[in-house]
Amino acid sequence: MNATKARDGALAAVQGLTLALISLIGSITLFTLTAVSIALIPIGVGVFTTPAVLTLVRAHANQRRLLAARWGGVPIPVPYRPFPGDARKGVTGQVERCTIMVKDPATWRDIRWMLVDMTAGAVTALVPPGLFLHGLFGILLPTGLWRPIDQAGGGGLWYGFVHVTSSFTAGLAALLGCVLIALGLRFGRPLVTVHFRLTAASLAPTREAELGERIDRLTATRHDAVDTSAAELRRIERDLHDGAQARLVAMGMNLSTIEALIEKDPAQARKMLSMARESSAEALAELRDLVRGIHPPVLAERGLGDAVRALALRLPVPCEVSVEMTGRVDAPVESAAYFAVSESLTNAVKHAGAGRVWVDIHHADATLRLSVTDDGRGGAAVGAGSGLSGIERRLGTFDGILAVSSPVGGPTMVTMEIPCALSSPKTSSS
Repeated sequence: MNATKARDGALAAVQGLTLALISLIGSITLFTLTAVSIALIPIGVGVFTTPAVLTLVRAHANQRRLLAARWGGVPIPVPYRPFPGDARKGVTGQVERCTIMVKDPATWRDIRWMLVDMTAGAVTALVPPGLFLHGLFGILLPTGLWRPIDQAGGGGLWYGFVHVTSSFTAGLAALLGCVLIALGLRFGRPLVTVHFRLTAASLAPTREAELGERIDRLTATRHDAVDTSAAELRRIERDLHDGAQARLVAMGMNLSTIEALIEKDPAQARKMLSMARESSAEALAELRDLVRGIHPPVLAERGLGDAVRALALRLPVPCEVSVEMTGRVDAPVESAAYFAVSESLTNAVKHAGAGRVWVDIHHADATLRLSVTDDGRGGAAVGAGSGLSGIERRLGTFDGILAVSSPVGGPTMVTMEIPCALSSPKTSSS
């Protein structure tokens, strides 16, 4: 066994001891509180205590998810149902919150996990430190530690299968202790991984639950997409009516007037022709802006990478764009990704006060990944009224996700992922 594996085995023993303490103290305590609180719901007391207790349970489970990812490389999803954004206050809101949490399948998976965690989970976590500590005890026996124990017991000491009654047998126990430590170092990491696998098996939603949650999410995002499309159509109609259409109508009236003046007052006719030319140019510019807002020509012609580069050139701050794609994604996905990046860049300049922005776009593992990082003031969050919420809804239509890291003081990193495949090959480099 090399030094690296020995260190990893020793670290696994420490992690196992930590996990065992958390399992035995945290899971037993919270499981008991949860059972009592849910039992008190019929008499009304549990309605007020259960949400608080289940919040602690979720924090306990989320901590184990975090440790599973960091220590065991085992990702475990967080599938809790969200609370309504317009949650009411007072007793009515408390009853609603309690009902949502109790009816959430993830709550009952948490409860089931705590049962597993305080039994099989604790055992698998305790074995690595147990082997190490028991082996260390055996190594210390030849130092004379066995004598007071023998005198206190009067019949010697059994260390595993070795009956320690003399210095010779204490030496045999020390050899056995070395074997136990070697076993702990060798199998400590696999046992800790087994612990996290048990955690994942209990906390992770079943395939049916995942499909049900995905259907619920897609249903919600479909409604958002319909509402967004309707709002977008109203905006286009309003822009056409108030902008280009009004200018074209005015230009038509001017042309009619010019026809009447062209012989009577040529100078005035030429002046009105100049005004009509300006109106036509302004109407054309407004139509181009409107078309660019619906689907930019550069996006259709040259793809996502060049369209984002064009966006970056129009920013008032320096922006670096890196693109690694060997093809194009479907047009609807491409459009959603473009406008998501556009909104993120706008937020970085307008709200974050960024002095520099970095955009990274790449496609791997059938997923389009986009990140927008700025050196602004930070503090960005997804919430009601936030532009990030609109991005999240836009991505959700394609089963995409949004993650935001924005500590106060910055930097801010917005990461977006959309499951999709590449189509017509086209190489785009940074």
